[in-house]
Amino acid sequence: MASLEDIAVSAFINILSAIGFLLAFAVLRVQPINSRVYYPKLYINGLRSSPRGSMNGVLRFVNFNIWSYIVSFLGWMPEALKMSQTEIIQHAGLDSAIYLRIYILGLKIFVPLTILALLVIIPVNVSSGTLLDLKKDIVFSDIDKLSISNVKPGSERFWVHLCMAYIFTLWTSYMLYMEYDNVAFMRLHFLASQHRRVEQFTVVVRNVPQISGHSIAETVDHFFQKNHPDHYLSHQAVYNANRFAKLVRQKERLQNWLDYNQIKFERNPDKRPTSKIGFLGLCGRRVDSIEYYKQRIKVLDNRVRLYSLCFYIAFIYYLLLL
Repeated sequence: MASLEDIAVSAFINILSAIGFLLAFAVLRVQPINSRVYYPKLYINGLRSSPRGSMNGVLRFVNFNIWSYIVSFLGWMPEALKMSQTEIIQHAGLDSAIYLRIYILGLKIFVPLTILALLVIIPVNVSSGTLLDLKKDIVFSDIDKLSISNVKPGSERFWVHLCMAYIFTLWTSYMLYMEYDNVAFMRLHFLASQHRRVEQFTVVVRNVPQISGHSIAETVDHFFQKNHPDHYLSHQAVYNANRFAKLVRQKERLQNWLDYNQIKFERNPDKRPTSKIGFLGLCGRRVDSIEYYKQRIKVLDNRVRLYSLCFYIAFIYYLLLL
């Protein structure tokens, strides 16, 4: 097990890293170029305007006010600690308030469990004295005396560890359940207090049955007007263009080869260009290049058309009946 020196080194590294992150945050948040990154809610609500508009040159990107760096390092903490949960949501948004509740949840879980471990588990382990009896056979540190390794094999003290494991699990599960209930209530309350937006009444669908002879827009519109006439408002089809773009690039390469062979044939009409269709054009059957590339392009056109009909998702906007 780790010694006290190892734990001290680990703590020093973590504390140093935390100070480094705080310094980076203090420096970056006061730069004019990062204003919209750190204060988006204020811009959305019209409570803040860009400081870059009234500055010239390098001042639009870098803050040279030394005092602002000193105040920014820890000056924001007292104000943040004084803010209520409602003020945090108004100032920074719901996600920030929930993120801060993660720290509160950690305190609610680990502080009682730490006290319980210090009062119950540590005395049980220390009073066993197994490692002292084996001092000549093994090497151990003072930290090992606090661990379960100091309990004799087959000792009834293991029942304490088993019971504490159940207590730790039940307490953690209970706190997670209560916190989830609070976060769910916060989210519902936040949505109910906001102005209604289109994205709040939108669902994503795919694989709507295709109607022969109709476009995707007509198919989706007909399907929802027939099955959900009282709720359906409109839709927006969205395609997964990765595969589609690959087919288009492949078609462009074939079109370039077709243009090349057609120009070659125009310059020498007595001889039609030919090529081998095997590996790298070095082997295989020799074919007419112009007809070959025309046929390949025709096949790709059909694949592109079929792909555009089959692979899509649609955002359906619907009306909420009150």
